[in-house]
Amino acid sequence: MSNNKSIIQTDKAPQAIGTYSQAVKAGSMIFISGQIPIDPATGELRQETIEAEIDQVFKNLVAVAEAAGAKTQDIVKVNLFLTDLAYFGPVNEAMARYFSEPYPARAAVGVAALPKGVNFEAEAIAMV
Repeated sequence: MSNNKSIIQTDKAPQAIGTYSQAVKAGSMIFISGQIPIDPATGELRQETIEAEIDQVFKNLVAVAEAAGAKTQDIVKVNLFLTDLAYFGPVNEAMARYFSEPYPARAAVGVAALPKGVNFEAEAIAMV
């Protein structure tokens, strides 16, 4: 069996802050690591509002997908992590801006904490 795996990296999304890659492409599948609301241009967290956090997370997710040759319509699964499920409404609003029907499958999980004290993180799987 051959190793048809490549690492995806872009400066249009935050650099990995641990022992992981921004994304891994394996065959036609792209596995995008969890994105938090770091502005890749400044390296700073965007936490003015929950809406700003959510928007930056999706911008980062899309940037990594595009670096791998995918578009938002190629994303088949999104996993969402929220420190407060009250943020679910703003997440739905953002998803309606970034994705169109048919929407990707998704899971939304309430968590106690996320890296760097952020309130929202998202990861995705895409196919190209």
